[in-house]
Amino acid sequence: MNFRPLHDRVLVRRVEAEEKTAGGIIIPDTAKEKPQEGEVVAAGAGAKSEEGKVTPLDVKAGDRILFGKWSGTEVRVNGEDLLIMKESDILGIVG
Repeated sequence: MNFRPLHDRVLVRRVEAEEKTAGGIIIPDTAKEKPQEGEVVAAGAGAKSEEGKVTPLDVKAGDRILFGKWSGTEVRVNGEDLLIMKESDILGIVG
């Protein structure tokens, strides 16, 4: 991929949602919500402070993360739908 986010932004690929509920009910495409879980594809170098020091990000490429429902901006990179968001929009890393 030839895209690198700047500063404290990360590029995220959404993880596909489950097709069935825990009880075995199949969810149709029209009723599905967009998943709030994703995989970090690329991360910027970090946020710059007023003194010019760079604070590295806590996430790296390959991390599975949870993010807010309305977080990020949808973009199309190399024909794939991805999200760009600030690190502060990330709620946590899924271990």
